[in-house]
Amino acid sequence: MITAHGVELRIGARVLLHEATFRVASGDRIGLVGRNGAGKTTLTKTLAGETLPTGGKITRGNEIGYLPQDPRTGDLDVLARDRVLSARGLDHIVTQMREAEKNMASEDPAVQAAAMERYPKLETRFLAAGGYAAESEAAVITTNLGLDERVLGQPLGTLSGGQRRRIELARILFSGVQTLLLDEPTNHLDADSITWLRDYLKAYEGGFVVISHDVELLRATVNKVFHLDANRGELDQYNLRWDAYLEQREQDERRRRRERANAEKKAGALLAQADKMRAKATKATAAQNMMKRAERMLAGVEGERRSDKVAALRFPKPAPCGRTPLTATELSKSYGSQEVFAGVDLAIDRGSRVVILGLNGAGKTTLLRILGGVEAPDTGEVVPGHGLKIGYYAQEHDTLDMDATVVENLRHAAPDLTDTQVRSVLGSFLFSGDDADKPAHVLSGGEKTRLALATLVVSAANVLLLDEPTNNLDPASRAEILGALDTYEGAVVMVTHDDGAVEALHPERVLLLPDGDEDLWSDDYAELISLA
Repeated sequence: MITAHGVELRIGARVLLHEATFRVASGDRIGLVGRNGAGKTTLTKTLAGETLPTGGKITRGNEIGYLPQDPRTGDLDVLARDRVLSARGLDHIVTQMREAEKNMASEDPAVQAAAMERYPKLETRFLAAGGYAAESEAAVITTNLGLDERVLGQPLGTLSGGQRRRIELARILFSGVQTLLLDEPTNHLDADSITWLRDYLKAYEGGFVVISHDVELLRATVNKVFHLDANRGELDQYNLRWDAYLEQREQDERRRRRERANAEKKAGALLAQADKMRAKATKATAAQNMMKRAERMLAGVEGERRSDKVAALRFPKPAPCGRTPLTATELSKSYGSQEVFAGVDLAIDRGSRVVILGLNGAGKTTLLRILGGVEAPDTGEVVPGHGLKIGYYAQEHDTLDMDATVVENLRHAAPDLTDTQVRSVLGSFLFSGDDADKPAHVLSGGEKTRLALATLVVSAANVLLLDEPTNNLDPASRAEILGALDTYEGAVVMVTHDDGAVEALHPERVLLLPDGDEDLWSDDYAELISLA
């Protein structure tokens, strides 16, 4: 259980949350919603104990399972399977059992005898901790999250950001904790995994808070909704399921409009009467009292809900380039003994549009990193054409300097811009005042997405490499980026699970990984998008 009393959150002078009191108890399935940058990620991070509130008190009853948007694990040499098992302390026992099994086959009699003696003791500890049943439970979770044996047998450092995030989600679900804090848990999941997670959370007996832009997940799982209002810094709490919450929000807005209209009408009549009376000295005091009464009347009603601001996004006018600005031949990539893909050829013509499809772990992100010059292939080469200028959007925001401020990140991307121009661009992406001077590492996932997109806008790139560009975005911001994709004149190579993003792109070709097969786009491939 989590209890929050009078909690206040601030970033600089900006109030994200003002004196909120609430609790997360067993059986509470809470959807935390609000526009990008409202403070949802900051609130969940504070509830998890990773940061302190500016004011108020948070009490945590039991251990909490917290999935941040960008999990950072300590030891990247740990095997993925062991990372999951570590949630119940099984990883060390399993490692020791593997070592004992290896030593039992030793040709050294002394080593073999010591291992034979040690193994039963380790197995007893293993069984006491849940043993083979726990391993089976972990296997069910990892399989349903799209993590196969190949991935589980690899060190974390060899996995993509999306794979590591699914490992962290599997670890949290396997831990058995009674309170979950999940920040965009469906990011990087395919359609089957999302369906499984939805069913898992529906049956979950503990309490959880979930941040998600997946409406179907919210509709299926939550029984309460907390709306973080970015304009007022208030946490509106609704003891309702998702559809009932939407209906109640609309009813509240209609009521506010009626009350405001009635108050304005009455206040207007008072002000008009006061204006007539104040010309006469004998009635000046009465006129002044009428004006004060009109002001109190207007102050006593809520204003209409202000529309959430949306970043004004338009991708850059591409710099001039040759007919084929980017070519890749015979690319291959392996991590240790695990081959990711091999023999990939790709030619990106000026203004062409390509979608890369493949199951999770097929190497889609790795290929984009190679095309963007962030990572080197094992074999083959990437050949830049005349005038090539790449704009790379990384799903894990790897292109951002997390220790630099928002302003400094944009200056790095466009050093020729004046300070006024930098501030103007950032303002169009909703970074103004103190927000522009925040270090990137404190930004929410949606804010990092906006900043990364801002760096593309100033880049004048003629080839955009986009890796899940609609992740972490609220519906209004997502619509903005899809509109920008539709009008962009340069070439685009995109990886996405988002059907709408592909529709907006109007792709000409598709590249299928890990085989590297290329084909003309047809609607037959559309059903693979959410599965890929």
